[in-house]
Amino acid sequence: MTLDPDLKSRILQAVEDGFAEQVSFTQQLVQTPSLRGHEHAIQDLLFRSLQSRGYAMDRFKMDRAAIEAHPGGSKYSEDHSDAPIVVGIHRPRDETGRSLILQSHLDVVPEGLHDMWADPPLSAKIDGDWMYGRGAGDMKAGAAANIFALDALRRIGLQPAATVYVQSVVEEESTGNGALQTFLQGYTADAVFIPEPEEEMLVRANTGVIWFQVQVRGVPVHVREMGEGANAIDAATRVMTALREMEEEWNAEKREHPHFEDEAHPINLNIGKIEGGDWASSVPSWCNIDCRVSIYPGRNAEDAAREITERVKAFAQTDNFLSNNPPKVVFNGFHAEGYVLEPGSEAEEVLERAHEEAIGAPLQSFMTAGYLDTRVYALYNKIPALCYGPKSRNIHGINESVSLSSVKKITQAMALFIAEWCGTEDITP
Repeated sequence: MTLDPDLKSRILQAVEDGFAEQVSFTQQLVQTPSLRGHEHAIQDLLFRSLQSRGYAMDRFKMDRAAIEAHPGGSKYSEDHSDAPIVVGIHRPRDETGRSLILQSHLDVVPEGLHDMWADPPLSAKIDGDWMYGRGAGDMKAGAAANIFALDALRRIGLQPAATVYVQSVVEEESTGNGALQTFLQGYTADAVFIPEPEEEMLVRANTGVIWFQVQVRGVPVHVREMGEGANAIDAATRVMTALREMEEEWNAEKREHPHFEDEAHPINLNIGKIEGGDWASSVPSWCNIDCRVSIYPGRNAEDAAREITERVKAFAQTDNFLSNNPPKVVFNGFHAEGYVLEPGSEAEEVLERAHEEAIGAPLQSFMTAGYLDTRVYALYNKIPALCYGPKSRNIHGINESVSLSSVKKITQAMALFIAEWCGTEDITP
């Protein structure tokens, strides 16, 4: 049942009334370090914030064996986080509405060179409409919005008339295993809502992502006898060329995939890190290149990984040096498939109404060529998976920022969505 105009107005105003506090809490999140493997403190902060609001609390670690046994599990490495997953649980007096998962992740990517930032990466500085800092957009503003959208209902004496799970995960930027663990733990609902920074649009389709490392070994000699050795860094650059050829072939298949056919370059291979050698005057004996590549929805991650391995092997066989010193391909992170959100779900219809009320324009959808945790809920929970959030700038880049006016509107849309999707009941009977 749609919301009556008076309730809509009260909810919109309730978000407005609590927004200064929401901005302050978002700043606190941005100022709390949360690089991969160092999310314990910020997860504790989320735990206390949810607990102080009276939610039933759950906190659990990832189960490596269970994740590795699941087809959606990504590869573990020595860098995999051991920070806990946090869930705050709202249970109504009478379960009359539809249940909901509100999820966010609090792990962030490295800041890059700090001297390239206008202000320190964890400053959470506000300049006009923009809050700056690593994770401000991706996605600490969304984590705060999950909490404060529910707070807005409380401010007018209401709560959801259905179970709501507020989930805070880690490993979203590296494996997606945090979200998968919530599924393995048994958490599910009638829909999931993840407020990633998606420019006030709904994600219709999302690529899968694979991480891998190519390990090349050379023959070290003194540079004066360079012709007698083999430079592993030079050899690695030749492997990169072969991988670029694979990338272009995968992009040429875009017309076979709905939602991707009009994209200029939907499949992106990123050579994200290269390291090798030990000494400027020694021919390098080793080089590792860390790569990330996307795959179309519907493509099996194992099949794509097999092709990557076979491509590197086939190229090596054509190379004078590598044919006798074959590179090794190691999969060390994301091993995740993409998804398509089919239109027509009731959850999307409710979001369309909430968005139009808060934003004042029809809801648009688009394809995004990055990883999203919504893949877990779409592929394994098999529930409507809504990824929709505020406008941002430079996520994963220098001077990352999020639009505060957009965050407010998105939080209003979320509060309206929760009220209609879950229904409401008085906090005090």
